[in-house]
Parts: sequence; structure tokens; C-alpha cells
Amino acid sequence: MIIEHIKASDLETKSWSGGTTTQLAIYPKDAEYKQHTFLFRISTASVECEESTFTKLPGISRKLMILSGEINIEHKDRYSKVLKKFEQDKFSGDWNTKSYGKAIDFNLMTTGNVTGEIEAISLKQSKNLNLKSDFDCYGFYVYNGKSKLQINSEIYSLSKGDFITIHSEKSDCELKIMIESLCEVILTKIRL
Repeated sequence: MIIEHIKASDLETKSWSGGTTTQLAIYPKDAEYKQHTFLFRISTASVECEESTFTKLPGISRKLMILSGEINIEHKDRYSKVLKKFEQDKFSGDWNTKSYGKAIDFNLMTTGNVTGEIEAISLKQSKNLNLKSDFDCYGFYVYNGKSKLQINSEIYSLSKGDFITIHSEKSDCELKIMIESLCEVILTKIRL
């Protein structure tokens, strides 16, 4: 099992046409987002313009979850829907996509046969999670609050914006979330 703890202060935020984006993880680690050489990429983004056109990403599957705010996401000639906090949409990166409204979102991009899921978890008390071996990698993003994460016998202190990746190597592990205050986290599960 390989665990990587990334502090919010170590993450790099860049501008895009509609706001800013922060890459939380890319796999493999030497992959390039702009070259589309990744199997998966996890990021957050702020949508600061009232109307935004999404960058076309042929061959990439996208899952987008709203963390705060609200947008109307419109996929030309397909469908549109309103997304509020913790609601998500799954779509192809080569669709013509626009959004209307301002928000902060969480993104999972995958290529090829790689698949993934994202789940928002709001915690008022400590909780145990069993990470089953049917996923190859997990991501744990603290959107709000503070917590300690115990993975098997190791303990990691997490603050807002911190991110942990767990490459499970097909073994089960016990995850205990010990919260210090009301905590909102996003759990990402990936099959390679």
C-alpha cells in the first residue's frame, strides 16, 4: 500500500478561462495534463464567470461535483441540468459543454478503461470506513473542517484543502476518520 499526504499549502493553483484550478492528483505521477497522458486526474476548480465554456478533452470521461454555489451545466444537443452542493454530472470530455453560474467544483477525469466514483461525506462524528480491494486507488479530500485519518495503524492530521491518495494494491484496509469539527470530505474511488 502506498499513501501520499499532500498539504493544501503544497498544491499549485493555476488560472483557466473561467476561474482557477488546483490539481490534487495525477496518475501516473509523471503524466502531463495538457498532453492527456494521464490515466486519471483529480482537481478542484472555481467557476468565477457567470458563463463558462469547458475545455474540450477528447477521449476523457469526466465527473464533476459541486462543492459550493450552483451551476446550470449544458451539454449542447444532449441535456442540461442544475447542479447544487454535492450533486454531480458525468459526461464526455469531447462534448460541447457550457455552464451558467458561479461555483467551486470537484473533478475526476479518467481515460481508457479507467473508471471512478466520487462521493461526498458530511461527518458530525468519527466514522470507520472499510476500503475494499475492488478499487485500486482512493483519494480523500478535506473540503471543510479538520480530521485525523487513521489508515491501518498510521495517523494523518488533515486540514481544509489537504488530500491523501491511497494506492491499495488490491488489499483491504481499514480507514478511521476521527473528526475534530464538522467535516466535509470527498472520497474518490478508482479502478485502473
